[in-house]
Amino acid sequence: MLMTVLDGSIVTVAMPAIQKDLDFTPAGLSWVVNAYLIAFAGLLLLSGRLGDLLGRKRMFLTGTAVFTGASLLAGAAGSPTVLIAARFLQGVGSAMASAVSLGILVTLFTEPRERARAIAVFSFTGAAGASIGQVLGGILTDTLGWHWIFIINLPIGLAALAVAVPALPADRGLGLRAGADISGAFLVTSGLMLGVYTVIKVEAYGWTSLHTLGLGGLSLLLLAGFAARQAVAKTPLMPLRILRSRTVVGANLVQLLMVAGLFSFQILVALYLQQVQGYGASRTGFAMLPAAVVIGIVSLGVSSRLIGRFGERGVLLAGLALLTALLALLIRVPVHASYAVDLLPVMLLAAGFGLALPALTGLGMSGADERDAGLTSGLFNTTQQIGMALGVAVLSTLAAGRTKARLSAGAPRSEALTSGYHLAFAVATGLLLTAFVVAYAVLGRRPAGSRQDAVPATASTTS
Repeated sequence: MLMTVLDGSIVTVAMPAIQKDLDFTPAGLSWVVNAYLIAFAGLLLLSGRLGDLLGRKRMFLTGTAVFTGASLLAGAAGSPTVLIAARFLQGVGSAMASAVSLGILVTLFTEPRERARAIAVFSFTGAAGASIGQVLGGILTDTLGWHWIFIINLPIGLAALAVAVPALPADRGLGLRAGADISGAFLVTSGLMLGVYTVIKVEAYGWTSLHTLGLGGLSLLLLAGFAARQAVAKTPLMPLRILRSRTVVGANLVQLLMVAGLFSFQILVALYLQQVQGYGASRTGFAMLPAAVVIGIVSLGVSSRLIGRFGERGVLLAGLALLTALLALLIRVPVHASYAVDLLPVMLLAAGFGLALPALTGLGMSGADERDAGLTSGLFNTTQQIGMALGVAVLSTLAAGRTKARLSAGAPRSEALTSGYHLAFAVATGLLLTAFVVAYAVLGRRPAGSRQDAVPATASTTS
């Protein structure tokens, strides 16, 4: 988790240096990110199900090895083609490992309080990886060169493999015959990859262009064909029983909205600090470090206790309320900001993430049993990536449009940029409010037997 999240945030800082060194065109440079995202988001669901069929430990180890090897290839890349290919392979490996990670957790940690602590550590690691990546990316790029942002994954990957081999219990899986649906695999993988590609290219083509509407429609058609196929297949790749849980479906919807809105905090605040306030890459990372600190404190020291006392739904609602307040405060950030007055309070409200994500993860995995833990994990990770892609497409497009209009009206660049960010933050606040309403309404009642009661019995039987 640390390695994959670290990689995602560390690359963005080094993009200018990569472009200069490898002579990327502006359009070609975007594929350093796009190649990874398409492979990662497109293969999560399939990888999660293959983990259930072939064994989650085997899938995790293979994915970690592929990601680590691809990182070494990316670090040695001397041309745009090699780097883009390596990034695609990184996405493949990351999907394989990430898709089954939560499935491994919920089958290893079956006691509710113990599971809550494990998920809290898992959530904190993701937040820490993002913050460390922003700081480390600037330092490595400035001192050793951009190649090292990929080479740094090598010791982390080897350490993860060294620990995972003896620590993770072997699981045989259900066998390919339990879900050998090749046509279903093609439909869901091609539909998701095409959908992610369409969303990330919205900024270039526009929402109403033939490119967006045509490819978006084809993606939806492929995914609808996948759903229809699963309803009639003798051995479906994705048994539709996992979608019968109101809690699982609601948690995934809340996550999609939450992640889409929080893109504005994770990315646009960093851009605001650099483009409006004049911060450098390293200073930006340190400026956002308090957010990681409070997320860590809440995730590791508070969230599991609160979940044990008030339940996942109550903690999730509290976290969403704090995150909504965070984004609402960003609507008023000025052109000439004081960090202590205008930005530090925002960073501290990121504590809401430390409450919301562990609770939401527990809810999203609540319907997982031994047969479908990897698939449920893959689904949860997929909605996270789709939410991120939608957040990038919608909020960055809105911000750019408002900025362009203000520049055309004669506003100074810093004021125009700030106005664009304000619009994005306002829309993001609306997304978080919607997530709160959905969580309150849909997750209000949990169907009988949908919680963790079924998982311990199955896990204890298999162990």
